[in-house]
Amino acid sequence: MDLIFEWDEEKAKENLRKHKIDFTEAKTIFNDPFSITIPDTEHSIGEHRYIDIGQSSKGQILVVVYTERMSNIRIISCRSATKLERRIYEESTF
Repeated sequence: MDLIFEWDEEKAKENLRKHKIDFTEAKTIFNDPFSITIPDTEHSIGEHRYIDIGQSSKGQILVVVYTERMSNIRIISCRSATKLERRIYEESTF
């Protein structure tokens, strides 16, 4: 079954302006078999949020925050991984 993605267009524009990452690229980390999923308990108020660290189709290591709505994945934000996040990702894949 293919994953279905959704997001708020205004949020996507703001994310692109702020972090220079398009949500269209962000969704490609879900194809990374080595991506890491961490529950975002700090921001899970009213809904469960997750943080994924994974490699995009362009080869960037990204951090994507999202929630699941029905059977859709709703992207909330995305940015490039910090050095620490990149190291966590790399250590988990080797």
